[in-house]
Order: sequence, then structure tokens, then C-alpha cells
Amino acid sequence: MAAPDPCPSPPGKVVPVIDRGLCEGKGDCQRRCPYAVFALRALTAEETSEMSWLARLRLRVHGGKQAFVVDGDACRACGECVASCPEDAIVLRPIPLEKSAAKSADAGKP
Repeated sequence: MAAPDPCPSPPGKVVPVIDRGLCEGKGDCQRRCPYAVFALRALTAEETSEMSWLARLRLRVHGGKQAFVVDGDACRACGECVASCPEDAIVLRPIPLEKSAAKSADAGKP
């Protein structure tokens, strides 16, 4: 008998949101996510310019990289990312019903 799925929610119901002011790019979310929703990368100059001075300092001290959601549609709301983030920089937000319905309709198109 197969082990129960630790992430029983269907994809497309929630999306992880990362607080740029808190993320230190340690990568725990990327390592723990069973659906490859996250990636670490360096921020662009534009992304960095939108941050507070304290967040820019934190970014520099921690190597200039942060986690990014690269496949939010794959998220199944298991919460592994939220639980593993030492900075509490990730929250799971419900996708608005109209966006979720539009994605479902698009998925059925040839």
C-alpha cells in the first residue's frame, strides 16, 4: 500500500508568497518542497532597488540570493515551506476563485 500523500490539497488552490524584507536565501524551502515550487537566485537591480535599506543590507550579508516561487501552480498547500523557513518569510495565500476557475478552464483547452 502506498504511503499517504503529505500534500492532499489539489494544485492551484494556494500560492506561496515570500516577504522580500525577511528572506535570507537559506534555501530550506527549496530543499523541503516536494513539488519544486522554489528556486534560489540573485535579485535583479530593479528588485533590489524596491527593498528597504535594512532588507538590502540583510540581502548583502546573506549572499545576495533569495528564494523565488518558480512554479506556484504546483503548490499543494502542504506547508513544508512555511514550517522550514527560519525567517518566517513565507505564507500560503489562497488563489482568488476567479483566477483558479480561469486556470481550470485554460487547462481543458487543446
